[in-house]
Parts: sequence; C-alpha cells; structure tokens
Amino acid sequence: MIRCLVVDDEPHAIELLTSYISKVPSMDLEFSTTDPIEALHYVQYHKPGLIFLDIHMPELDGMQFLKLLAGRSKVILTTAYAEYALEGYEHDIVDYLLKPILLERFLKAVQKAMHLLETPSVEQPVSGKNTSSEEDFIFVKTETRNKIIQIQLADIEYIEGLGNYVSFYTSTARIVTLLTMKELEERLPTTKFIRIHHSYVVPVHKITQVEGNRLHIGTHKLPIGETYKKAFLLMLESRILKSKKQ
Repeated sequence: MIRCLVVDDEPHAIELLTSYISKVPSMDLEFSTTDPIEALHYVQYHKPGLIFLDIHMPELDGMQFLKLLAGRSKVILTTAYAEYALEGYEHDIVDYLLKPILLERFLKAVQKAMHLLETPSVEQPVSGKNTSSEEDFIFVKTETRNKIIQIQLADIEYIEGLGNYVSFYTSTARIVTLLTMKELEERLPTTKFIRIHHSYVVPVHKITQVEGNRLHIGTHKLPIGETYKKAFLLMLESRILKSKKQ
C-alpha cells in the first residue's frame, strides 16, 4: 500500500486528487493539507511514500518544499504552469501533472511512482546535488603549486565565498579554490549543506546553536542573511523534534 500526502493551497484541487486516489486500491491518502509547513512536519514524523505537491503556494512554494524534503519521499508535482517542469525534474520528481488534471494522466503518473517505489534503487555516479548516492568527499584545485586536494565533507566547518573564490574551513586548515558560491551550491548535497548568507554555506550537522540572526558552529559565529533566512528557518523547523501535541 502506497501511503500518500496531498499538499495544495486550493481545497478543490485536494478534493479532486482525493477522489482519484480513492480509485486506486493500492493507494491510501493518509493526510492532506493546504499548509506546506504543516506538510513538512507530517513528513518528518510519518514519512509518506508519495507526495502530490502543488508549486504555487503562499509562505513556501513547491520548489522550496522539494529542497527541504531532500528526497525523503517520492513527489508528483501538480500545477497550472508548464514552465516549472524542467526545474522539477532537476529535483528528481516522479512526474509533473498539469491542471486541470485528467484521471488518465493521473493514473499514468501513479504507475511511474509505483514502479519506482517497487524497484530497489541502484547507485549512480555523482553528477549533481540530489543524487541517490552522494560522495562523502570532494576534490578541489588550489592556486598553490597547482595542487589538487581531497576534502572530506564531514571535516568542513563552514565555507566562505569572496568573489570568484571560496574558502573551505576545517578544524585544521583553510583551503582556497577558484569557484563561485553558485557553482559550489550545485555540487554540494542539499541534504547536508545549506546557504545561510551571501558569503556562507554551512554543514547542517555542525550547527550547534541558533541565536537571532547568527548561528554557532563550534567557536565560530556566522551571520544569517535576510535573503536566506526564511529557507534556513524552514529547514530548521522541519528538523526540530516536537511533541505531536505542540
């Protein structure tokens, strides 16, 4: 039985998908909501197999939701805008349903999801930031004597950008390489790293404290920029252990 979650800010869209899901014996709609924040909390505790996700929603859109979801469930996007399809597939979605959603098209997408959920995942070479098998190290080229250095992701304390260069800070060294922050983000696994500022990317598991507009990583205090604050706090909120009564 595939346990499903529907997230859409339009109640009538939820009603339609609820009706379609009820026609498939091997699917069970466990929860539906118009609130994407509530949906993230649900995923944290219940881990549904398949999520039907709208793109245009207030507070948190579907693409932001996908980044925070970090591959924990299979996703079928639902929207009235075809131009987001390519970006959706970059996040490894199952399929893309254009509204108004026809039953025949819905069933085709569901068949794809069933096949993926029933087929054991096969590890693929790392080629991007959301691959199923992520390397635990990276290689960078330094300006000093044209050396290539391996950096273990677990050793990174934080990363600082300055123009076309980035500095990797570990507990024992600072390693500088010619790379922009955008290029860096495209190579780092989003399940492990998050950008918090125009100049900083941090490993999520190294964050020891968040206080106002700063976070602590060991003895380092780093600023949280306004542009990145919302996504950072949503990521944090989705990982906070809470009683179901809260």
